[in-house]
Amino acid sequence: MPQIDVIDETFIVAPGAAVSAIVHDAARWREWWPDLHLAVLTDRHDAGIRWTVSGGQVGSMEVWIEPTGDGATLHYYLRIEPAGRTLRRRAARRAVRRRIIATKRVCWAIKDELEAGRAIGEPRRGASGSSNSR
Repeated sequence: MPQIDVIDETFIVAPGAAVSAIVHDAARWREWWPDLHLAVLTDRHDAGIRWTVSGGQVGSMEVWIEPTGDGATLHYYLRIEPAGRTLRRRAARRAVRRRIIATKRVCWAIKDELEAGRAIGEPRRGASGSSNSR
């Protein structure tokens, strides 16, 4: 089991394709994850991306985008460990906490960008009718 194992999900009131377009913007990856060297392992298009992580940290990272109601749930998985060494228990806990905070910042930035101008409780912009019409 990797020493740094982070799982998160964030609901975004926006079409999955819009979330995917932001996640697929490779220019943002360096901003979001400056210390991770990423190589696309699987491009799932509107359903997300899976990367291998190399360099100082090794493992895998994935963003899976699931259509949910009038939006999408962004699922995030990070499973890494330091290359060639093992963290002590306390250092591993601090590393996981840092990654959780960084993950939330990325997810909330995407959410803020795509939900800008939408009042809380209102359907997404461009959505017609009720979101409960299923």
